[in-house]
Amino acid sequence: QVQLTESGGGLVQAGGSLRLICAASGRAFSEYTMGWFRQAPGKERTFVGIISWLGGTIWYADSVKGRFTISRDNDKNTLYLQMDSLKPEDTAVYSCARHSRPRAVTIEPEETEFDVWGQGTQVTVSS
Repeated sequence: QVQLTESGGGLVQAGGSLRLICAASGRAFSEYTMGWFRQAPGKERTFVGIISWLGGTIWYADSVKGRFTISRDNDKNTLYLQMDSLKPEDTAVYSCARHSRPRAVTIEPEETEFDVWGQGTQVTVSS
């Protein structure tokens, strides 16, 4: 069974950077599109970005475009989220997720398309 574990969250000042890591256990990581989502206090979880199984397609939410970068290393079963120029409104619990279907192509996906989730890592950006 696949498990996802995020790390790299923390407290950072506005304008700073953090790099989140999502480590996947199990097999077939390289066959699945992966996504990042976030949930701010008192709000619903929202889409941050996705990367296709070989990294050929990457899509970001407008709110993070130009500041966040998603990448993956299939040899290491690892997904990354580089976050630069952080803003207080980026404060949230960030979770990685695996798409429910192998080799799925999706843009602006819904949460329901993802069936395996990590526990999340807290990112707090101070002003």
